Amino acid sequence: MAKFVFALNQSLDGYVDHMAFGPDAVLFRHFIDDVRGLAGSLHGRRMYETMRYWDDDRPEWDEAEREYAAAWRNQPKWVVSRSLTSVGPNATLIGSDIEAEIRELKAQRDGVIEVAGPQLAGSLTELGLIDEYRIYLHPVVLGSGKPFFTGPRPPLHLVASDRIGADVIRLTYVPAQS
Repeated sequence: MAKFVFALNQSLDGYVDHMAFGPDAVLFRHFIDDVRGLAGSLHGRRMYETMRYWDDDRPEWDEAEREYAAAWRNQPKWVVSRSLTSVGPNATLIGSDIEAEIRELKAQRDGVIEVAGPQLAGSLTELGLIDEYRIYLHPVVLGSGKPFFTGPRPPLHLVASDRIGADVIRLTYVPAQS
């Protein structure tokens, strides 16, 4: 059975915005290695459309960006959307019976499948399908934006905290046992 992990960069005040702040070289290397080790990724429409940036080579990329793109392209992706009619390479569209298809994906796969997108993660949290939350906490205050948690969440239990690079702490939580 797959383990669903919701992981995103977050500001100190709880917001996610990939355009407002990004990873330093050490954290980016961590993300390259992380993506290489995934069994796949599950995206909401908006996050998938943002991440499609990595589908096409760009001449301005450095070696690390080319490595990340290769890792992204290599992993299977599932995209949850009722509005998209097609998805790019190595991606499967989930759009009809979303809950059943996601439960089947979780049951049939092994390894970590990263959940990308706060809205999708919120929906999966309501269904009790998120096994782990990884918050990459950056020393940035945004003041507004899209929150990491989009709604109520179960009580969480901290299982790890790791410093990555100079300024980021990864906090790893699992749903608390009742």
